[in-house]
Amino acid sequence: MGERDINDVLRKEGLDAARAMHDEARPFEKEGAAILNDVRSFLSRFIAYPSEHAKTAHVLWVAHAHLMGAWESTPRIAFLSPEPGSGKTRAMEVTELLVPNPVAAVNVTPAYLFRKVGSEEGPPTILFDEIDTVFGPKARENEELRALLNSGHRRGAVAGRCVVRGKIIETEEIPSFAAVALAGLGWLPDTILSRSVIVRMRRRAPDEKIESFRRRLHMPQGEALHRRLAAWAEAALQQATEARPRMPAGVEDRAADVWEAPLAVADLAGGDWPNWARRAATELVKTAREIEPSLNIRLLEDLRTIFEGEDSLSTKDVLARLCLLEDAPWNDLKGKPITDRQLSQRLGAYGVKSKTVRIGAATPRGYARADLHDLWRRYLPPLADEIATSATSATSQFFQRDQVVDHEIEGATSLFQPQHDSGPNVVVVANDAAACCGSSGTKSFYATGDVAAVADVAPSTGNGGGPSLTRPLPEAVRVEGDGALKSPNPPRRRTRI
Repeated sequence: MGERDINDVLRKEGLDAARAMHDEARPFEKEGAAILNDVRSFLSRFIAYPSEHAKTAHVLWVAHAHLMGAWESTPRIAFLSPEPGSGKTRAMEVTELLVPNPVAAVNVTPAYLFRKVGSEEGPPTILFDEIDTVFGPKARENEELRALLNSGHRRGAVAGRCVVRGKIIETEEIPSFAAVALAGLGWLPDTILSRSVIVRMRRRAPDEKIESFRRRLHMPQGEALHRRLAAWAEAALQQATEARPRMPAGVEDRAADVWEAPLAVADLAGGDWPNWARRAATELVKTAREIEPSLNIRLLEDLRTIFEGEDSLSTKDVLARLCLLEDAPWNDLKGKPITDRQLSQRLGAYGVKSKTVRIGAATPRGYARADLHDLWRRYLPPLADEIATSATSATSQFFQRDQVVDHEIEGATSLFQPQHDSGPNVVVVANDAAACCGSSGTKSFYATGDVAAVADVAPSTGNGGGPSLTRPLPEAVRVEGDGALKSPNPPRRRTRI
């Protein structure tokens, strides 16, 4: 029997049969929200999240791991905290029950991970606990792991290696695209953080209660949810591949790459998830931007502070003022104050170099405010007074347009200005805007003038009894049968756009 058309089913069998056919063909739209709700409830039993947005992000990340064939880019999720005992490892343990092909990457060699990622079983989900040991003081010992984590967010990314077979050295490319969850103390390099959904974990307060997680007891429940997620993902794979989710305001550039997959999952699931996901994306991206800036960005911020009211400063003054700033690191860079060479190197990365500047009668080497202004505009948020100035400028432009409108209105009312002629039958039409508006001293924005009452015009023999004028009457003025001039319609304001 051939495939039935849903329109034929709707006509012949009715709406309920068509809905049933639709749900049967696309079960993910019916089951998605319910499955994600159950995953959310399961995770909430064992993990004390810092916010509801963090919980939403975790659920969506777990679901996205089942749809790796659909994404061009996969976000990392990073559970970070300043102190141990904040629930990071617990989050990884519970996540392991829900994701496909989990690999707990604690004390594993780079070769093992590369082989797992490139295996024919499909991409694993790497759960990397104690990630601070990879990016901490011994980072040089883990360059291969760092390369895997940095490159594996993009489909098609590979890790190149040389393989020795006897006396022959061959090159080998191993795929590195995989979903990765990270957990550790402190912070991570920007190359990782900028591609991650960041969850700042914290120790539970006395009034925050969760269940104790016991793998042997809770594994069956987690595996049941895993199977439901896998079945839903298989049905939704084609739609996920074609998805182009709408980004909320403020989520753009690399943050949009991070949130594309979670938002697509939320849209496929339906229910409350699209709204929850976009609120979570907005808040977590905003929080991620509030982290301590890099040393170069801190330098730009402090330079903006010391250049306030100055057009140029000598290098010597710049260094002195930087070291005098409270809570600034410039007086203690590896135990020594910042030097002119260090300053030059950091600003040189942005294309700014010291030059001869004029300060009074002296011409020392230094920096000009004009050379730094573009960097402040590109890399730093605007100051409060700059925002106020921008708003004032916009208001000024509005009132300038308003004045243009008034000018055009006045030009339009000139149509009714008095008509002068030397002939005996000329009618003078009064135009007193104040009288028309009921005000003697104030001009109303809406007042355009009107035609005052006029006296009857005596007939003239030269025009068959009609009024005699040496110039044509304005279009808005008409002659009634009794010979009086009337304005049949109120004059309209003419505004040039």
